[in-house]
Amino acid sequence: MARIDINCDMGESYGNFKIGNDSAIFPYITSCNIACGFHGGDPLHIEKTIKGALAYGVQIGAHPSYPDLAGFGRRNMQVPEEELRALVKYQIAALKGMVESLGGQLRYVKPHGALYNTAAHQTVEAMAIIKAIQEVDQSLYLMGLAGSPLEQLAIEKEIPFVAEAFADRKYMADGRLRSRSKIGAVIDSPDEAAQQVVDIVLRQQVETYEGEPWTLKAQSICIHGDNPAAVAVLQAIDSQLAENDITKVAFSHA
Repeated sequence: MARIDINCDMGESYGNFKIGNDSAIFPYITSCNIACGFHGGDPLHIEKTIKGALAYGVQIGAHPSYPDLAGFGRRNMQVPEEELRALVKYQIAALKGMVESLGGQLRYVKPHGALYNTAAHQTVEAMAIIKAIQEVDQSLYLMGLAGSPLEQLAIEKEIPFVAEAFADRKYMADGRLRSRSKIGAVIDSPDEAAQQVVDIVLRQQVETYEGEPWTLKAQSICIHGDNPAAVAVLQAIDSQLAENDITKVAFSHA
């Protein structure tokens, strides 16, 4: 029987700004990437999200980003490696402390937005994240883009790596995610997203924006919490997983 972890970016609301629909999403996922305050999230929302994850038995990961609250962490920034290492370390350590204070355990780290995309292919950013993890807790997994240079670098540095694919994003012919600044980058059709998940799990491939197949092997699949169609997408995925005899399970338990 095929198995797959389903993760979602969560805890991104802050102050009076509500982002996503975390309470409606929890029943459908096995892992959650909780914002650490630099692109979204504030202490109260972060704590509420942790409590939700623990109540639903959902695996918890830290979701650090560039310090870019105004741009929701989706703008590229030039940050020296040592400064970036400290920024990421600070975010991981803060979330780890809050999770443990509530009786939970932080399992992994998944960079957010522009930092995720840059670290997937650039050594400086990748090493800053890897060093931060090593300095906080070497047992933490690193989640990143399946088939990217980051995957090989993490293996070389003996960081357990979780290869991730996306249900609600289009891929380009080179395996990168299509830029959000371009039309067709986000998949908001529940049926299309669910079919992409099935293709990834059972056939290890996706259809790129250009219409060609791209091969990838993933252990976890992401749905973005700020996608307005997130709940409908997750419901469609649940239906397709059941129809194709695919089991949802946290990657650390697979």
